[in-house]
Amino acid sequence: MMVLDLIRALAEDASIGVVVTDMAIDSPGPIILYANPAFGRLVGRDLDRIVGQSPRFMQGKETRRETLDAFHRALAAGERFHGYLTNYRGDGIKYRAEIDCRPLRNVRGELDGFVAFEREVVRRLGRPAGGSGGRYEASPISNDPLGNGLRSLSVFDVEN
Repeated sequence: MMVLDLIRALAEDASIGVVVTDMAIDSPGPIILYANPAFGRLVGRDLDRIVGQSPRFMQGKETRRETLDAFHRALAAGERFHGYLTNYRGDGIKYRAEIDCRPLRNVRGELDGFVAFEREVVRRLGRPAGGSGGRYEASPISNDPLGNGLRSLSVFDVEN
């Protein structure tokens, strides 16, 4: 079984968005190889309109260039990226996304692509909380508990 098949089997029913891309980070890439139904709901698009596209389709005028540059640097180095981006749904409505993107490596340790876990977050009221979320907390739309498998991977946990 290939890694993509395993991710597909595990992510299909996940409550958070899961996206697998190829390893091409320079435009027009990366190209989405797989997206689960939760990701389709998050971005407001049918899965058949997502696979084969670059995740850049979600970016818009309020997507911060500095964060995109940090994201690009992490991917170019084959490292994990955890951060927050303003993205846009298919209908043009903006939302704040927490993204935890990790490199996928083959059995020889070579970079094969990336897997990203994404969920909508909302700004916390009052002072920023301690911990990995800081100013943000999961949106009620995507606030379902993570499965044990994703929790064991420390998804959305910046301490690891």
